Amino acid sequence: MAKTQMVAGGAMKILQTPVRFYPFTGGVENYVYNLSRELVKLGHDVTVVCANEPAGEKDEVIDGIKIKRLSYIGKVSNTNIAPRLPFELLREEFDLIHTHLPTPWSADWSAIAAMIRRKPLVLTYHNDIVGEGYANRVAQVYNYTGLKLVLERAKRIIITQPNYLESSSYLEKYEDKVEVIPVGVDAEKFRPMNTENKGNTLFFLSVLDRFHEYKGLDYLLQALNTVKKKVPDVKLIVGGEGELLDRYRQVSSSLGLEENVEFVGFIPDDKIVQYYNRCDLFVLPSISAEQEGFGMVLLEAMACGRPVIGTEIVGVAKDLKERGAGIIVECGDAKGLAEAILHILQNKDRAGMMGAAGRCLVEEKYSWGEMAERVEKVYEELICKMGGR
Repeated sequence: MAKTQMVAGGAMKILQTPVRFYPFTGGVENYVYNLSRELVKLGHDVTVVCANEPAGEKDEVIDGIKIKRLSYIGKVSNTNIAPRLPFELLREEFDLIHTHLPTPWSADWSAIAAMIRRKPLVLTYHNDIVGEGYANRVAQVYNYTGLKLVLERAKRIIITQPNYLESSSYLEKYEDKVEVIPVGVDAEKFRPMNTENKGNTLFFLSVLDRFHEYKGLDYLLQALNTVKKKVPDVKLIVGGEGELLDRYRQVSSSLGLEENVEFVGFIPDDKIVQYYNRCDLFVLPSISAEQEGFGMVLLEAMACGRPVIGTEIVGVAKDLKERGAGIIVECGDAKGLAEAILHILQNKDRAGMMGAAGRCLVEEKYSWGEMAERVEKVYEELICKMGGR
């Protein structure tokens, strides 16, 4: 019945409010880009309002997505502060706002705009807001003030894995409006390719800043030091850039891994599939259940037919183990991580079977088209409940 009403009323006008957007590379940015692109394919009008990072055209259209980029005056805990954001949100015509945490500024003003305009607010809660030192004190203050406003105003809260209801103490009170919708992957873009592979190559991809230390690169470097003793020609390709790049280089040097680690910096979108295909194994040793939302890069690697190693906190961990698409290790266990890496590198036939299993899993369960249809249903139900447009 809801579907019929929405078709009769025409396409929905959806306002997405991530703090940043494509071509910025990150889990939330990729999530919003892929979801928005699929929603456009479903016939909806999608506008993204975000900070102008990286600097580019302030108003443009990418894959049918209308983008409005706003100047910002700086960052607080990885969140761009764009002073014009509240005014732009109130100027926009929309049926629904879809906002995202853990970046408060955009989520807070989205909640206020939705309240003023009497429109539904959907929140994708990617992970908790945490930090270290002063940043952690700021995060705690927000979690007991602004976060409550956003969670209470949200008509539906989307999480990408069910474990988040257990690991996040902030969601327990709102369980009745939480819906689990995993992330997806573009299986046409991320696919197996015939590329030159030198063998015994690992790949790690993340932003190399303090906010993303939870991705576990330090533990991977420790594990690599052990792996090197049995596989001297092992090579780790590290993709990404950030203020911790020099520190990671120093750690590699102190471990005697200069010849075994290559930091390639930012990888352009049109090159990323090649990097996945050139590796023998993709590794994501995330260590924080509060900060790791899903681990989208694991899906991308699996779609490319690569075996993967992750930790028990990533969203695809259960399916990965059940399908035999890779190995799940404990968080912060450098020894166990090294053993898992050696097992895959030293068993090429098994590695091939893992890669094939991962590709099948992605095709069967993690398409962005299917995820967008599930999100679309959430939108339709909320708009119809609030009386349409």
